[in-house]
Amino acid sequence: MRRSTLGWAAALVVVLGASGVAWLWYAGGSGEPSTELTAPTIADGSAPTIADGSAPTTGAGTETEAGADGATTTGADGGATTYVIDSTRSTAYFEIGEELRGSPVVVRGSTDQVAGRVELDLADLSTARLSQVVINARTFKTDEERRDRAIRGPIILNSASDEHELITFDVTSIDGLEGAAAPGDTVTLTVVGDLTIRGAVNTATFDVEATLADDGAVSGTAVATVLRSDFGIGVPSVPGVANVSDEVALVLEFTAVGA
Repeated sequence: MRRSTLGWAAALVVVLGASGVAWLWYAGGSGEPSTELTAPTIADGSAPTIADGSAPTTGAGTETEAGADGATTTGADGGATTYVIDSTRSTAYFEIGEELRGSPVVVRGSTDQVAGRVELDLADLSTARLSQVVINARTFKTDEERRDRAIRGPIILNSASDEHELITFDVTSIDGLEGAAAPGDTVTLTVVGDLTIRGAVNTATFDVEATLADDGAVSGTAVATVLRSDFGIGVPSVPGVANVSDEVALVLEFTAVGA
């Protein structure tokens, strides 16, 4: 009887262990996006404020029209052009420090699943308008698949859940964007907005450097530092991992092309 009881107990432990592993795997999901990202439109009345606190306005002759795909086209006599982030030439990533088996490391998770638009009049950069920027957090990849599943799990980003699959950034103000620009020019600016991660919304400030290329594309980098604790992002208990930083660097290396 004792031997039989021990056998059942051992079997139960095996079953529960296997179920736990299966649950952890399932909680992280497959990492596949639920849908293809499309660039958000630039809504009327949603223009961010410029440095003096006023909303930029589009000058005469630069009125834009929405195309069938939501893209904005250039007015009849030039003026504003809408540039759409090209995901094949853009990368969004985060970097966070931790100790791995006693040695400091920087973990990077990256994805090309990013979408957004910016409307620019190169003769007057202060009239710029930006759409919401969207990143699919479910598709972040690091150098370790098990870490990727943990990141998608409920303790960290919970991006396996459809509710928290996307990270969004809604611009509220722009500082430093003024004057005119020509191919080859580089501009630096600060963009402030509402960053939403796993349902929590906090203000984030991105330092941006962008260059207008000869082919008409706009390429650059946007960098911000946020606190994971502000967004309810936890740290799983993992053997060998310690002292995970609260600060997280968010980086967008982008190329946007004329719609």
